[in-house]
Amino acid sequence: MREIKRLLQKNTQSVVVIDEAYVDFGAESSVHLLEEFNQLIVTHSLSKSRALAGLRVGYALASPHLIEGLERVKNSFNSYPLGRLAQAGGLAAIEDQDYFRSSCEKIQNTRAIFMLELSKLGFDTLDSQANFVFTKHSKIAALDLYTQLRAENILVRHFAIPRIENFLRITIGTDEQCAQCIVILKRILSSAI
Repeated sequence: MREIKRLLQKNTQSVVVIDEAYVDFGAESSVHLLEEFNQLIVTHSLSKSRALAGLRVGYALASPHLIEGLERVKNSFNSYPLGRLAQAGGLAAIEDQDYFRSSCEKIQNTRAIFMLELSKLGFDTLDSQANFVFTKHSKIAALDLYTQLRAENILVRHFAIPRIENFLRITIGTDEQCAQCIVILKRILSSAI
């Protein structure tokens, strides 16, 4: 949070947008900084922690003058207005706090167990506050792991981009799905190392 505060202090004449799409999975929100910095906009998506990816619903929090500006811009060229279904789904998701909290807690717990199991297999996993992990293995290339996991119907992401080409992005699923991924990774590693 210190880095965000420092950014806001250095950019008093610029609007600063903080995207908190994954904040509900264990990160600290910057919403409390809205009281102190009137150039701050905090955006939240209902696609991740509220499981509404298909509805494309989100919201922004900011000072009244910035919200007014966002409304003017949105109303002048927004070709993707929210339909009734998206609005109803978004409202229902916001109102169901018990499910929301339970779901986020479950993902955090599953992620912790999954990261521990990856570590036991020799993976180096970056700290995650999201519903996915970013991990690499020192003895097997990420592209090889990606290809072999795909052959086992386990879909992960691989990015052929310098600096991250040896990492996999693995979404946290259910306990059972993550356990199955570990079983298959063990089999892949045992035949490769």
